[in-house]
Amino acid sequence: MKVVFLLNNAYGIGGTIRSVANLSAGLAERGHTVSITSLYRHRDTTSFAFDPRVPVEALIDEREGSADPSLPAASRPSQLLPAWQDGVSLLSDQRVRAHLAELDADVVVSTRPTLSVYLGHYGTGRYLRIGQEHAPLATRPPEGQALRLEAVPLLDAFTPVSAADATAYRQALPEARTLIERLPNCSPLPEVSPATGTTRTVVAAGRLVATKRYDRLINAFAQLADEFPDWTLRIYGRGPERPALRARIARHGLADRARLMGAVAPIETEWAKGAVAAVTSQWESFGLTIVEAMACGVPVLSTDCPHGPAELITHGRDGYLVPAGGDPDDDAVPGIAAGLRTLMKDEALRRHLAANALATARRYSPDLIAQQFEDLTARLRPAARAGRTGRLARLRSLFGARPAAAEEPRPEPAPPEHPTTHAVAAPDGSLTVTLDRPTRGELLLRLRRDPQRRSVRVPFDRHGRATVHRAEHTLAEGRWDAFLATAERPKPQRLAARLVETAALVGARPRPTPKGATAWIPYPTKDGNLTLRTWQRPHHAEVTAIRTTDTTATIVVGTPFAPGSRVAARDATGRETPLTVTPTADGQLAATLAYADLPLPRTAPAPAEPRTWRLHLTTPEGHTAPLARIAGDTPDRRRTDAHPAAPLRTGDATGTGTGTGTGTMTVRPAFTGDNDLTLLAEPAEPTEPAEPAEPAETNERA
Repeated sequence: MKVVFLLNNAYGIGGTIRSVANLSAGLAERGHTVSITSLYRHRDTTSFAFDPRVPVEALIDEREGSADPSLPAASRPSQLLPAWQDGVSLLSDQRVRAHLAELDADVVVSTRPTLSVYLGHYGTGRYLRIGQEHAPLATRPPEGQALRLEAVPLLDAFTPVSAADATAYRQALPEARTLIERLPNCSPLPEVSPATGTTRTVVAAGRLVATKRYDRLINAFAQLADEFPDWTLRIYGRGPERPALRARIARHGLADRARLMGAVAPIETEWAKGAVAAVTSQWESFGLTIVEAMACGVPVLSTDCPHGPAELITHGRDGYLVPAGGDPDDDAVPGIAAGLRTLMKDEALRRHLAANALATARRYSPDLIAQQFEDLTARLRPAARAGRTGRLARLRSLFGARPAAAEEPRPEPAPPEHPTTHAVAAPDGSLTVTLDRPTRGELLLRLRRDPQRRSVRVPFDRHGRATVHRAEHTLAEGRWDAFLATAERPKPQRLAARLVETAALVGARPRPTPKGATAWIPYPTKDGNLTLRTWQRPHHAEVTAIRTTDTTATIVVGTPFAPGSRVAARDATGRETPLTVTPTADGQLAATLAYADLPLPRTAPAPAEPRTWRLHLTTPEGHTAPLARIAGDTPDRRRTDAHPAAPLRTGDATGTGTGTGTGTMTVRPAFTGDNDLTLLAEPAEPTEPAEPAEPAETNERA
């Protein structure tokens, strides 16, 4: 069977794209010919990895330098879709119509309302026309509902991802002859080790948009922060709500415990770091993140919102449901906080829910949902399941010819440019690297930009596995790039990081050695290659907590307080500003700086360039150690460990820095690329980096 999926933008992010990637891979695995048609393309590569057997074709190229955006038709309104609908034009009408007219397919699947309208009007009877729906009908405004309901009768089948939504469509369209039934999303069973449930971390993931209601989650976590001081919150994803969420975290004083981690793919390595997964959405058509978290052995707490969560979670058995509350009233927060409290305080309950969740997740594997898709198409047109490959195959069958698939076996996917690997960090920091395609050779770690060209070699065994044991190797501080060295190739091949598991490092401390404190964290580079970040420091002060106010910063380090210890902030000239050192209640060392003590000009104008002070601890014995946060699972904390900036009045002629001066500078704790802690003073401009525009498959109006 030849299947074509229509996506608005396969190069963006969102659950729709991820679900199509999963189902298309499941169908390809079952022997079908599958491809993706993306209406738009704005970047060179897709954000999510599609199966190598599933090609992606784009109809409109919006990349820099493309001629498509400047064509006259691109700025003219669609002749088919309403004027209020974003993301369509006369050009999209023309390109989709031509594409659907020439498609050689058995089944074409649209994945959003605009594409369903296109498919219904421009598609042909040569193939089955199936519409998918990934947003509950009731959550759309009237014009959005009307657009959806217009498209459904034009299709052969329409498949919402929840049973409740399928019922809503059947009730709204009692006369429609279209087959309307639920086809749930699917999620592949992860290759990562299941979560241990002991990390004391609440994890959430998704686009940072208003409907996900991460504001509720932050508010609920804030209610529990004092009761559970050793728990943290991580929210993965990107989107327009990031600055507002960052500001909310700061208002609650949670900057050191609630982190916005950015987008990570594949996400299963991060689900495995959670003790609890949280979904606090206003609505969820299905809840793909719920299944993903379940599959990683993480108990899920979710609002009982329309419609997906209650169809996935059996309360108290494989997850936890709490009232969804109203909108815009935020009355869901007490219930979310109560549910989190129940799970956070009861490890046995978390283990019970997680064990059952693993079984629930298996019901949504791509193979099983692909079988449901096959059954659906077979009921609509029995010949569609017979392995035919579109119009050409039907013509061959009329003349008694064998199907093309039998004559022309599909070639195996070409091997990737770099050998792909699955890397796993052990609790002690040891690193195991497994080749996806085992071969004879060695794992070569080479220190980047090293004049001495230091390297480490460990042979791969017959299973393609090599382990760099922490106890056997002393690695200099830096970034060690991973390569495959073989006798057949004179030049080692860079290793690609398909999966990097670092869940065992969550909450880890620096490892003491005779040569000082060390830490190892493997990670994928921005190019997707495997690198090991290492620290090796004769003297080190690990930052365990950072607390800020509008006028001060207090840093706690995992070093016992000792009389005579000193902490100072040192600028680029070597000038030092002392911090006040005191013991904490548990005997650790805390250092506090009043921002007004920083040596900045007290008369206008303020410095135009940022100024940085590095923080150092000097022990009573005279050893100096940088304050840093090298332990854990985060190789670069510049984006994740973000602390609020306080205004620093530089134009106060009194010199106190606390009067009614110009206020043109701000100061905040900030980490460097080496995870050293600094104080950063910079011009008073928005410090939250702009979130890159990223198309999604959902449209808030449609």
